Amino acid sequence: MMPVIASDTLQLGLLAFPLLAAATLAAVVVLAPYRLCLLRGPRAAGLLAAVSYAMAFALISLIAGHPGQAGSGFWALVVVAWAIAWLSVEEMAGLKPRQPLWGRAIALAIPLTFGAWLLILWQVLVVGFAVPKVLLPPPSDIWVRLLASPEVLWADFRQTFLKGVLIGYALGCGAGFLVAILVDRVPFLRRGLLPIGNLVSALPIIGVAPIMVMWFGFDWPSKAAVVVIMTFFPMLVNTVTGLAAADRMQLDLMHTYAANYPQTLLKMRLPMAMPFVFNALKINSTLALIGAIVAEFFGTPIVGMGFRISTEVGRMNIDMVWASIAVAALAGSLFYGLVTLAERAVTFWHPSVRR
Repeated sequence: MMPVIASDTLQLGLLAFPLLAAATLAAVVVLAPYRLCLLRGPRAAGLLAAVSYAMAFALISLIAGHPGQAGSGFWALVVVAWAIAWLSVEEMAGLKPRQPLWGRAIALAIPLTFGAWLLILWQVLVVGFAVPKVLLPPPSDIWVRLLASPEVLWADFRQTFLKGVLIGYALGCGAGFLVAILVDRVPFLRRGLLPIGNLVSALPIIGVAPIMVMWFGFDWPSKAAVVVIMTFFPMLVNTVTGLAAADRMQLDLMHTYAANYPQTLLKMRLPMAMPFVFNALKINSTLALIGAIVAEFFGTPIVGMGFRISTEVGRMNIDMVWASIAVAALAGSLFYGLVTLAERAVTFWHPSVRR
């Protein structure tokens, strides 16, 4: 009488040869026609993406009940699915749609597909190798935590981003922009202020943050003060460089039109400096969030992304830590994207935008 193997004790190692055969079949059926140029264009991109996602769903479902038990056939199937996804992104990148709407959709689909597959590989590798959750939880656990703690995450987001980051970002960038115009107008400030600015910008945040907490208290103003320090000098240096971008011929042309300093500044030099200004704004959009979160490690009310990360690490709630990191990453990415959209609207004339 043959022994019966219970389904809950089935190991993926027993499925090595069937999964290896499935990986080989998928490679032959999907990749061979593609490489032989029998399948190209939007249909190829869509088919490759659909097949890769279907294989990813099957792999995640297969490994979910058997962590740490994946065999060689399973990993062969993972490699084939990843290769198909890679080819789908490559095919999408080569498309040249005539309609702008389709072009924007493809430009958005490429990073989304790439990011989705990073999460898929993260899930498969962590579960497949049975990585302890205290070291690195799978994305599924982080997603569950995000859905289970919206009130806590929203309160942290409001404290850190809406108060500390945005207010400090506006004050730091605005002050840096105005001081840059003053430096441009008063030459001796360029020699005296810019070296000091470079010195202050090199100060470590872990040394500045405790001082700001002592000066402005434990609430969000101390975090905004740290953000001001971190964003002021990148804006100052970039704006000064942008204002000096006009060459001698352009300045002489404005002089022949009898333009004074304010007219030259508003009609020529500031527009030419906008790419440099937006470069500083994009750099500061990430620096501001990092500065506010790190500053919260040195004193804050019982709310905030930095407070949540430091507290939950001590409690070994790593899924909550990663949920806070995910919210911060999403907020920072969206903030950077909004600044980039504003840049495209303001500097539409620049070659980097028109191409």
